[in-house]
Amino acid sequence: MLEQNNILLDSGTNELEIVMFTVGQSTFGINVLKVREIINPIAVTATPNTHKNVEGIIRLRQEVIPVVDLAKVLNLPKSMYPEQDKFIIAELNQIKVAFHVHSVSRIHRISWEQIEKPSELSQGEAGETIGIVKLDDTLALLLDFEKIVVDIHPESGLSVEQVKSLGTRERSDKRLLIAEDSITLRKLLKDTLSEAGYNNLQFFENGKAAWTFLNELVQEGKDVKQYVDLIISDIEMPQMDGHHLTLKIKENQLLNHIPVFIFSSLITSDLYHKGEKVGADVQISKPEIVKLIEMIDRYLL
Repeated sequence: MLEQNNILLDSGTNELEIVMFTVGQSTFGINVLKVREIINPIAVTATPNTHKNVEGIIRLRQEVIPVVDLAKVLNLPKSMYPEQDKFIIAELNQIKVAFHVHSVSRIHRISWEQIEKPSELSQGEAGETIGIVKLDDTLALLLDFEKIVVDIHPESGLSVEQVKSLGTRERSDKRLLIAEDSITLRKLLKDTLSEAGYNNLQFFENGKAAWTFLNELVQEGKDVKQYVDLIISDIEMPQMDGHHLTLKIKENQLLNHIPVFIFSSLITSDLYHKGEKVGADVQISKPEIVKLIEMIDRYLL
């Protein structure tokens, strides 16, 4: 079992803990808040007509969990010592998944400021890397686990079709600021929010960029209400995470009137209190896009 320490109690520190693991000769990391436990491999039941990256399913304490082979996802060689492999049981987008990796080393606590956004060249064709962190002499890649899961199971992602059920609306006069580091999710949010009638959207690739924009409005004496009606933020972002961004907004007397929505795969019953402590007005788990839009409507109309 993975022992989660006081990272669960801290809010707005702009820090995270990552579990380090290897696939092939490469080192990767996953946010400890996504990890439920780490186990030795158990018997996998093959399932017909499944995605090529899914080995099959396991039964763990009465739960049936799919097993994703990260070596296949990343086009890396199979394990040379399969008896030493591990299953990382993770929960994201309200789905539990077992990620098959080759070894697990230790947990590092770092600042989001230590994480660099990968260039398009280093990101790879499929774009599975969302951040690069240097630890001592090791470079670790933070993977976009949500994208990996959505590629396998598209129904777990954002859907424009879901939004169409809300009917035709006109919301283009409302100004939404959105902090989201994933290129894929920025496009999906643009498509879904536009379908819902919200066309006045301003995107930032991380919390730091969003904060710089907001802080400049304040420093220049501009009327913030003329620029932003509502803010939507992911949690996991290089440079500045969503909790730290929310805390800075809510501590500023000229900005704290703006509703801040946290929209993240990390909104679970265990972690909901973290958003509450930093003052988030609404917290919604991806991929509940209809619920997100309904709450935006409630706050702005």
